[in-house]
Amino acid sequence: MSLNREEKAVVIEEVTAELAKAQSIIIAEYRGLDVASATVLRKKARESGVYLRVMKNTLVRRSLAGTSFDGISSQLVGPLMYAISEDPVAAAKVVADFAKTNDKLVIMGGALPNSVLNADGVKALATMPSRDELLAKLLGTMQAPIATFVRTLNEVPTKFVRGLAAVRDQKEAA
Repeated sequence: MSLNREEKAVVIEEVTAELAKAQSIIIAEYRGLDVASATVLRKKARESGVYLRVMKNTLVRRSLAGTSFDGISSQLVGPLMYAISEDPVAAAKVVADFAKTNDKLVIMGGALPNSVLNADGVKALATMPSRDELLAKLLGTMQAPIATFVRTLNEVPTKFVRGLAAVRDQKEAA
């Protein structure tokens, strides 16, 4: 069933709104993907905060016009599924992980703001740690010197108390 002009306008508005806050867009060909597999992929995408949708390429081209993702328009050929996310790595991770277990989903490419990625670039992006993982590593790195300093400060009174206990034990033994 075809969309009428108003429905198409609504779809374009929705996709444009998603692209306005997006940091990455990944495109994959879903030819031959069964409904059960697509449902599993949609669930994983929803859990990761990824906007995943199958749309007509012409509607996506109109949504991409004037955005920083406009360079990907030349890759929009065939039946495509679009994964859009605010986290630059999340969409690539979801699609690449699913493509590993299901050969029917073929990664065609993707884009970051003002740069276009090929399929290998998307797979490389998927191997990068997510924003949350990077923040956790940064926090751990920042806490390490402080924790070491606190342990060092704590050792001074601890050694003093151990020294007093040793003197006390020595006097009791004598």
